[in-house]
Amino acid sequence: MKIGFVVNDVLTEKSVYTTVRLAMAATQLGHEVRIMGVGDFAYQPDGSLAARARGGAAKNYRSLERYLDDVQKPESDEHIEVGDFDVIMLRNDPADDAAERPWAPNAGVAFGQLIASTGVLVVNDPTSLANALSKAYFQHFPEVVRPRTLISREENIIQEFIDELGGRAVLKPLQGSGGSGVFLVNDEESPNLNQIVEAISRDGYVVAQEYLPEAKNGDVRMFVMNGRPLERAGRIAAFRRRSSTKDIRSNMSAGGKAEAVEVTDEMLSLVEAVRPKLIADGMHLVGLDIVGDKLMEVNVFSPGGLGSCQELYGVDFAPAVIEDLERKLGIRAQYQGELSNANLATL
Repeated sequence: MKIGFVVNDVLTEKSVYTTVRLAMAATQLGHEVRIMGVGDFAYQPDGSLAARARGGAAKNYRSLERYLDDVQKPESDEHIEVGDFDVIMLRNDPADDAAERPWAPNAGVAFGQLIASTGVLVVNDPTSLANALSKAYFQHFPEVVRPRTLISREENIIQEFIDELGGRAVLKPLQGSGGSGVFLVNDEESPNLNQIVEAISRDGYVVAQEYLPEAKNGDVRMFVMNGRPLERAGRIAAFRRRSSTKDIRSNMSAGGKAEAVEVTDEMLSLVEAVRPKLIADGMHLVGLDIVGDKLMEVNVFSPGGLGSCQELYGVDFAPAVIEDLERKLGIRAQYQGELSNANLATL
């Protein structure tokens, strides 16, 4: 299998990233692997697609650091035909490019759609990813799993909603991820509401969400593949992210700490509730962020934390993802183009 991973920029990847872990797992399984940045594509006059990509030379890497070091060496840089790939995983995080490279998020899904049109399996499905570039995508999931939410730019409407919630709410931008621009509004912060709304609304809409008391214990990141919890060796890939400060954000990128967690029936019920849409949208691998009995976010672009799962439970989940892609290629060969990209992505 020839598999490519699309990231924000190959040279800014870090060995702790889940994408690097997936790429090395594919290499160790004997596949031809290349990593490319979202700005490395070219649509050529003859209609073909090319990319500047990099890959490791060896097959038996024992450390992520050594693997990434080889990938980032200048001599690994080459131009390749994208249509020769069997699978492309879109793993670039739009939020990381929003400020400095606002063109990049749309470019990632646009080239993903072009690649899929050539017959290459692209996961997650790029057309659905285009619809998920804002947090408004989350509002299409069942209401029963979501906290009460308002999306607006008007301070008075936001204030009325916060009053309905008892004076406590979480405010965040409609665009973005990684805990950036997230504020907890309570009795102490309410005098600053206008400044908070103004700061967030400079870049678009404000999402106001009910505060869940269970959030003081952090949230749970659970990996879901093909609409079901990612499981290997009897263990589900899930862990608790707990803030190491008084900051309400528990994202690992915001200083959160990973802890082992027992998956509850309530968490599994959330997966059951969102499975139909994830499958219909061709969302092969996603990260669900859960607080109590509510779903706070569905990360469909570049869910991270497989390394934390491995450290906590001694289980390497990355090969399970690659093996699932191998299985999909077998299905594609049997059906000879009869399945759409979105259908195949979650079979």
